[in-house]
Amino acid sequence: VLVKLESQNPTGSMKDRMARAVVEGAVARGALVPGGTVVEYTGGSTGTSLAFVCAAMGYHLSIVTSDAFSREKRDHMRALGADVLELPSEGGRTTKELIHRMIARAKELSAAPGAFFSDQFNNPDAASGYASMAEEAWEQSQQNIDAFVMSVGTAQCITGVARALRRMNSAVQIITVEPSESPVLSGGDPGPHKIEGIGPGFIPPIWTDSLADDIIQISTADAKDMTRRLAREEALFAGTSTGANILAAIQIAGRLGPDHTVATVACDSGLKYLSTDLYTFD
Repeated sequence: VLVKLESQNPTGSMKDRMARAVVEGAVARGALVPGGTVVEYTGGSTGTSLAFVCAAMGYHLSIVTSDAFSREKRDHMRALGADVLELPSEGGRTTKELIHRMIARAKELSAAPGAFFSDQFNNPDAASGYASMAEEAWEQSQQNIDAFVMSVGTAQCITGVARALRRMNSAVQIITVEPSESPVLSGGDPGPHKIEGIGPGFIPPIWTDSLADDIIQISTADAKDMTRRLAREEALFAGTSTGANILAAIQIAGRLGPDHTVATVACDSGLKYLSTDLYTFD
């Protein structure tokens, strides 16, 4: 099992790849003009990555997020100059209703003159930003990946990676991970959970069943337990979605057996979650 450490990106998240592609794509199309404002709804990592790119390129950023997501992410966005609006959650949990409220508020803000709604669930440039992740993983694995495992939020990452990897190895298996409390990709009902950044409670607009060869459900509790183990036993300091990815990757490795390579992703850094119950110790 190979783990690609996206925590090494500038903001400590894989979303830096997507944010650069989205902003550069909007500028190239003329959708984002000089002095303009990017508007987005986010659990935090996308917003932080957009804040980083906008600060570097000289654009304003307006973010809609929630107290369901870590304080570190919200503070990081503000530190990079973003205007951040926080909506209240249901006990700090991610729910379908919360995500829809965030999207609706961001749409309202994007009606302002000079605003560009980056709309991460639907943005046509977002998936292409992850092609580089697939290309790097392929080369770093000595061109040997039998299966790739990735948890799904917007489905932009797994879309971009699947397209690129299947060009390099048409037989590669693509495995999707979702919270067991909200197994909508598997045909189940949405429910609240606490794996930040994935499982929005509805099927992402760009999702198609052909994207993945299998879907694995991981509970919040199991994902958190594995994330803590990764820090203690492997010195891999990451967030809860990484724990979910690793658990699913281990399942797939057991299924494929020896002489196979399963690749997955450490989506971000554990530094984004120090104030949460993931790393709060009595």
